[in-house]
Amino acid sequence: MIPVEEARARILASLSPTTAEIVPIAAAWRRVSAAPVHARLTQPPRDVSAMDGYALRAADATLGATLRVAGSAPAGHPWEGTLAPGEALRLFTGSVVPDGADTILLQEDATREGEQVTVREAASRGRHIRRAGQDFAAGALLMAPGKLLNARDIGLIAAGNHPWVAVHRRPRVAILATGDEIALPGDPIPAGGIVSSNSHALASLVRACGGDPVVLPIVADDRAAIMAVADAVHGMDLLVTSGGASVGDHDLVQEALGARGLVVDFWQIAMRPGKPLMHGRLGDVPMVGLPGNPVSSLVCAILFLLPALHCLSGLPAGAPRTVQARLGAPLAANDRRADHMRASLATDDDGGLVATAFARQDSSMLRVLAGADALILRAPHAPALETGASVRVIRLDALGL
Repeated sequence: MIPVEEARARILASLSPTTAEIVPIAAAWRRVSAAPVHARLTQPPRDVSAMDGYALRAADATLGATLRVAGSAPAGHPWEGTLAPGEALRLFTGSVVPDGADTILLQEDATREGEQVTVREAASRGRHIRRAGQDFAAGALLMAPGKLLNARDIGLIAAGNHPWVAVHRRPRVAILATGDEIALPGDPIPAGGIVSSNSHALASLVRACGGDPVVLPIVADDRAAIMAVADAVHGMDLLVTSGGASVGDHDLVQEALGARGLVVDFWQIAMRPGKPLMHGRLGDVPMVGLPGNPVSSLVCAILFLLPALHCLSGLPAGAPRTVQARLGAPLAANDRRADHMRASLATDDDGGLVATAFARQDSSMLRVLAGADALILRAPHAPALETGASVRVIRLDALGL
């Protein structure tokens, strides 16, 4: 068995980001930038007023001074003359500041009578003027590659005059559940069988990470049927299986796909839940084989599939982020496998996190995982801990899953 960190590193080392595609910015939300985006123009292109008021010379903006109003320049309609001493120009937010003016007198600081305006509060040079290029200049880098684009990013790209943007193609992920005993929700359940939840849970995780899941039909514990999967996953960026990766007589994934060219990199990890995790390559398609137990499958997906999807999408990839918490109840000493205990989270009077492991940690208890707020991380051979001891946790709500 290999450590969790080594397993994750070996999975990530086998992956490369998907190729780029060009999409309209209206479709770029939650996509990952694949190329630098540079401004095509200067923003703002000229000095503009930040407020409604009057453009004038600061030297003329003394308290009580009266100036002639030379005209009006709404936003989008620049006044092309040069403002003379003793003159003011009516402006609005976004209006171009005319030549000869160096300050803006707020409309509430002025009194206008006909074609004259009187200064009721002195204005200093440069006040309320947004200088040309204050936001960015033409050619400036607006967006680096590898950025998960949010609404603010898309607004910035649009402001840079880009109607299209290069993003990484969404990873195509084939999801395969195996086993004679499982059936999809709503289908007839075989005698002694169960409903399969893994395919739907994993597909949701893939979507949450920006991928396109392709859920394959359930495959029975049959060598020929499993071997046929090799043809179904051609062109996929990743194959994810659940079940069939252990050592039982009916765990046939490794053997059957091996006959179709599967090269196994590793199998079995020193962790709980999820020891029987497999990684390899089926032809050109990387493969991650998850355990069949639903909790084991999802915990392994958080630790390994989620970083893999980040890597394929062009994002920085690594271990899920952890935060510090205090134990709300004691924990027994750990054995030789890294443990990932399902836990609830609360806050203490000081705003700190308190993590309390659920009493039952069985890898078949999906309801416990669904109700968990976090995974408490415990290293191999970790000693017993008392209430209040410091631990690291993965906050499940922070993963967006």
